[in-house]
Amino acid sequence: MRTLHTLDYSDAKRIIDLVVESAVKMQKAAVIAVADSHGELIAFARMDGAPVSSIRVATNKAWTAARERKPTKDIGEKVRHPEKGHDIAYYGDPKYVGWGGGVPVWKDGEVVGAVGVSGLSSMEDISLANLAVELITGKAAG
Repeated sequence: MRTLHTLDYSDAKRIIDLVVESAVKMQKAAVIAVADSHGELIAFARMDGAPVSSIRVATNKAWTAARERKPTKDIGEKVRHPEKGHDIAYYGDPKYVGWGGGVPVWKDGEVVGAVGVSGLSSMEDISLANLAVELITGKAAG
């Protein structure tokens, strides 16, 4: 029997609050999705003024990062340069995305969840998602 660890709602709420607070300080609006270790949604926020199109993108970033156990930016680099990897269709599900801003949350050697941030530049999405990882793990995402 295997015990699977995952983020809980209180972790997800703390992540949402931190990312929203950080985006407000930047005077920007984002969409934030927090998923469990399987990529299923735990908590979600769309700040006032954030793009509607970012709703699905943020949830898919969190889903992809949890399922693949790697940042979505890494996946995107491989699909943009097929000689380094493969076409995005390789994953077999249209929910897989390769834009930066989806990061898995590792704790004690296993993925316990993921965060997806969308609506800003790729670098800003990544930066905000990494803040969330640091909040839970105590160290920056790798």
